Amino acid sequence: MKLENYASGKWISGDGEGQALFNAITGEQITTASSKGLDFAEMMNYARKVGGPALRKLTFQERGLMLKALAMHLQSKKELFYTVSWATGATRTDSWVDIEGGIGNLFTYASLRRQFPNETFCLDGDIAKLSKNGTFIGHHICVPKEGVAIHINAFNFPVWGMLEKIAVNLLAGVPAIVKPATVTSFLTEAVVKEIAASKILPDGALQLICGSANGILDHVESQDIVTFTGSASTGMMLKSHPRLIQEAVPFNMEADSLNCCVLGTDAVPGTPEFDIFIKEVQREMTTKAGQKCTAIRRIIVPEKLVEDVQIALGKRLATTIIGDPNVEGVRMGALAGKSQLKEVAEKVMQLAKTQEIVFGDLEKFEVTGADKNKGAFMSPILFLNKDPFKFQDCHNLEAFGPVSTIMPYKTIADAIELAKMGKGSLVCSIITGDDKIAKEFVIGAACMHGRILVLNADCAKESTGHGSPMPLLTHGGPGRAGGGEEMGGKRGVFHYLQRTAIQGSPTTLTNITNNYQYGSKYILNDIHPFKRYFEELVVGETLITAKHKVTLENIEAFAELSGDKFYAHMDANSLDGTIFTGRVAHGYYILSRAAGLFVDAPKGPVLLNYGVDECRFTKPVYPGAEIGVRFTCKEKIEQEKKSDEDIAKGIVKWLVDVYDETGETVAIATILTMVKKKNQD
Repeated sequence: MKLENYASGKWISGDGEGQALFNAITGEQITTASSKGLDFAEMMNYARKVGGPALRKLTFQERGLMLKALAMHLQSKKELFYTVSWATGATRTDSWVDIEGGIGNLFTYASLRRQFPNETFCLDGDIAKLSKNGTFIGHHICVPKEGVAIHINAFNFPVWGMLEKIAVNLLAGVPAIVKPATVTSFLTEAVVKEIAASKILPDGALQLICGSANGILDHVESQDIVTFTGSASTGMMLKSHPRLIQEAVPFNMEADSLNCCVLGTDAVPGTPEFDIFIKEVQREMTTKAGQKCTAIRRIIVPEKLVEDVQIALGKRLATTIIGDPNVEGVRMGALAGKSQLKEVAEKVMQLAKTQEIVFGDLEKFEVTGADKNKGAFMSPILFLNKDPFKFQDCHNLEAFGPVSTIMPYKTIADAIELAKMGKGSLVCSIITGDDKIAKEFVIGAACMHGRILVLNADCAKESTGHGSPMPLLTHGGPGRAGGGEEMGGKRGVFHYLQRTAIQGSPTTLTNITNNYQYGSKYILNDIHPFKRYFEELVVGETLITAKHKVTLENIEAFAELSGDKFYAHMDANSLDGTIFTGRVAHGYYILSRAAGLFVDAPKGPVLLNYGVDECRFTKPVYPGAEIGVRFTCKEKIEQEKKSDEDIAKGIVKWLVDVYDETGETVAIATILTMVKKKNQD
């Protein structure tokens, strides 16, 4: 039975025999995959004309809730995915990283909706004042691109590789076509089958190609985005496609890299950091049988500790039981397939020409619960390179399996140089209890790495480890790692949005963005805004408050109440050499008194004060000054009900513009209130 491709809303088996796919543990053929006969142009058109419009109609809040529903659905089906994942050679722990790590990305990006407005678009940055009197301003608006995200993924993470990417483009409002590596695409297909069956995503939001996608780039247009994860050679070939260049299509490349782990000079045997280092390196060598783009390939240690590291790491690797992941005690499964095994073995032989194998053997190793000649098994291989500045194959050749090289350094400067000799990586780590060493290394090495993990006894227990990219942090790296960037929280979402500068009057930009721009015309209402429900409030609606005259008695009373007796408020004789001409009111008194002016005391739709943002005190206020407040509805943020019993409500941002008798602003802040909705359904 063939794998099916999900194209234009239908499950389609490709024509012809297709590519045979095998169980990495038993060597038996599982299925075949073919995309022959698929109309890539039609798939692209379906995504643009059906999926894109449906997603763009949804607000960020609705897209986020969609991701949350999808994550919950896939979480309920995870045991099915674990069963299928076994055939990729993965242990339960390996599969957890792939399956639940991928679902975790969906949850994370679902929660990220709270950082976006309840709109189909968002703003980026602050306004730019473009004229003297503020009647002409600029801002940046970000709208979903009207194309399709094409994700070309690697074989090692058939679930995470897909979910970590589509979580971002779906939140942005862009549909995707996913092309997993065919060798493990049977697991990706199982996940997409559940996604499609759930009907949670709009039609056209997600399509799948299990067979070859050769030719799909011929149909890209300027609004599309292409991402690639895999080998640097394949990535460079795709990146140079004439159509990408002609249409100026963004191409994000995440290539395999020669990541390193550095042991600090302070982390000697007997310290917690030394033990952490050995455990971390062993885990990264054996998780997914070393088939991780973030795996540790270069182990950089102080020259005086090389022997200690070699012995300790060798002992730990010797306890790693290789075999069928379903057998109790097995800690490392197989590589993804025989072709992968052959490729890794060839790289090991190349590396062995310039460095010594100190642990492991390509032929002599035990396999538990399986036939090592039928499955794609191999032993961890540990090299020692005594002169890594002279013998540089370890900085240029990557064996994409459980293979790594120990290399010595004399000084931290040498360690930094060795780390950089990988010519760019996704991640490096340093294990040290000395923050001075950590700082020197991070500042010196950061330019060549996408992520740096600093690990010590303080954070080791809760650390996610060297090899785990995190959804809220960028994943990617310079140079050999591809020069790309994905995830990173909001940063990742912006890769799928078109940022456009907009210019006009504050009132016009307020009406376009539904976000109050300072200087916009006020909307006056006879009803106090705190008497109005969330749905009734209008962005730009303003309350002009009564005035309050500040007195010296007010300043002294606030000083007693707050305990803030800073000299500028209390001692007129200490003001020489300052900007003040007399005793000045506390900024927090001005803000507090402003609240007394704009707050409506009786119980109403406002449930609570949620916080204060962007507070500034812009002009000194002296006794005798009269202050008033222009209190304006700035932005409304939807909140969904957490349960049937929960109160339906939203968050309202208010601009608090405090001014004096001259009309000048003396303090400005944004406060947030939680406001009840009239409709409680």
